[in-house]
Amino acid sequence: MPGTASSGAPFAGLTPDFVLDALESVGLRPDGRLLALNSYENRVYQVGIEDGPMLVVKFYRPARWTDAAILEEHSYTAELAEREIPVAEPVIIDGRSLHLHDGMRFTLFPRLSGRAPELSDPATLEWLGRFIGRIHAVGALHPFKSRPALDIASFGEEPRAWLLAHDFIPADILPAWKSTTDQALDGVRRAFDRAGKFASLRLHGDCHMGNVLWQQGEGGGPQFVDFDDARMGPAIQDLWMLLSGERHEQVGQLADILAGYEDFMDFSPRELHLIEALRTLRLIHYSAWLARRWNDPAFTAAFPWFNTQHYWQDRVLELREQIALMDEPPLWPA
Repeated sequence: MPGTASSGAPFAGLTPDFVLDALESVGLRPDGRLLALNSYENRVYQVGIEDGPMLVVKFYRPARWTDAAILEEHSYTAELAEREIPVAEPVIIDGRSLHLHDGMRFTLFPRLSGRAPELSDPATLEWLGRFIGRIHAVGALHPFKSRPALDIASFGEEPRAWLLAHDFIPADILPAWKSTTDQALDGVRRAFDRAGKFASLRLHGDCHMGNVLWQQGEGGGPQFVDFDDARMGPAIQDLWMLLSGERHEQVGQLADILAGYEDFMDFSPRELHLIEALRTLRLIHYSAWLARRWNDPAFTAAFPWFNTQHYWQDRVLELREQIALMDEPPLWPA
């Protein structure tokens, strides 16, 4: 049946005809222009509409989120848009943002354009910090009810256990990988202990530069897209992925970001203890994410280097570096 998920190829029925039929099912008139965009977790297309501007349609990976969790993401972006924060807000059709066609859930968004921001520019970093501060000020108003939190259990312990249970680690690397991930998670726990109690708020969740589009000219600036990974967690989660380079460079970048951020939201310096811990959790979670999706043909085509001997050797070395980094002092005294 078109659009029906299977464990091996959840999007096998998502043909161009299916996409166009889905658009017609909500009253739109596609003109046949269809461009697949770079997305693996979901499937995302830019589509032409006969009597309106181009739109972006996202088909959700089956069984990943409940309807309630998806609608909570949509509600969050609507709250942000109401406050004139530049985010990709779902298009509402007949009072609904989430639609269903032949077993596949989908949402439409306006087509946004822009380039990657210049992270070497202090003014750009301050601008980004200012808007993330505004996002977090709204995110702190009330919690998610249907979306999970970013924590050690869900981003570290469970992914590690899943990889071991499904025999993804080569036998000759397994002892080193088990020992290293154990040490890494111990380091994560120590970092969280040093950070102490922190405020948990609604986050973008995946605030890397691929999810920020920068518009030039008057009225330009950042536009934040793809809140698919929105969840509860510490504020620093939406900030640390903007940092790069040597330690002294990251100190300067963070100062620029927080100069804008703290115009709208207080920041607890104790959360600086979490930067390398959150990076470590992301690395473990990423390996498990690739492994869980390995039966999806799009993943085997896009990530041919995954699940090789060399891949797992590199992960051991990477985590050993993180173990050392987590025991270093934070970027500045907390």
